[in-house]
Amino acid sequence: MRIPDLPPDIRIRRMHAADEAVAFAIKKAALGPYIAAQWGWDDAIQFAFHRQHFGARPVHAIIRDGETLGTVCLHEAAGRLSLDEFYLVPQWQRQGLGARILRHCLALADSQALPVRLQHLQWNPVGSLYLRHGFVETGRDEFHVFMQRSPGAGA
Repeated sequence: MRIPDLPPDIRIRRMHAADEAVAFAIKKAALGPYIAAQWGWDDAIQFAFHRQHFGARPVHAIIRDGETLGTVCLHEAAGRLSLDEFYLVPQWQRQGLGARILRHCLALADSQALPVRLQHLQWNPVGSLYLRHGFVETGRDEFHVFMQRSPGAGA
């Protein structure tokens, strides 16, 4: 799924194989501390895991003034949208940018009347962002919280 730009200042561009290292650096900066807290961080293992998922989904760069601030992936599967790889580098977190990007993605889902699913690590505080935007918890496993938002919920 193509994610349009977010005027006036955010450009959203599909990432390609040449962007894989940039996407990994963003993931490491944003998610790395939460992975390290539970399992430690091993660059080789994490990069192999990243490579497997990066090529399988349409990951997009979030860009402002030529700087890549984060990544987001919104893709359709089985009559719903999945939100994955949504990371902002730490200096852009907790400033409203994540909420702005999330609202943009949710508006796309609402325009197609599709629910949105996602998952996050249980100990990652990002869950509160999703709750504020109409997501509800649908389940858990040992490490993840699974959430879904119905079309128009929390709008």
